[in-house]
Amino acid sequence: MDEKPYEIVFEGGRCFGAGKCAAVAENWEMDLETGLASPKSYFVAENDLAENIEAATICPAKKGRGVIHVVDRETGEEIAPNPAGDGTLSLG
Repeated sequence: MDEKPYEIVFEGGRCFGAGKCAAVAENWEMDLETGLASPKSYFVAENDLAENIEAATICPAKKGRGVIHVVDRETGEEIAPNPAGDGTLSLG
């Protein structure tokens, strides 16, 4: 497995720029021109996992379901926000 075992799946078109992700995670930044967030990296290591989980969990888009998804690359399961509680990727 790659040295960065977690993938960030970002529904950028659904971001409305609340900025909460950038406030809690160094991997997230706000674009001053568009007012929207974006990840600096789409693949993260174990030591960056907690802050990206927090960013995914705190995202208020999609009526609180979020547009940031942290996925275990080995199993394909969604770690966060995981609203269904079963690891199914919650896109859309």
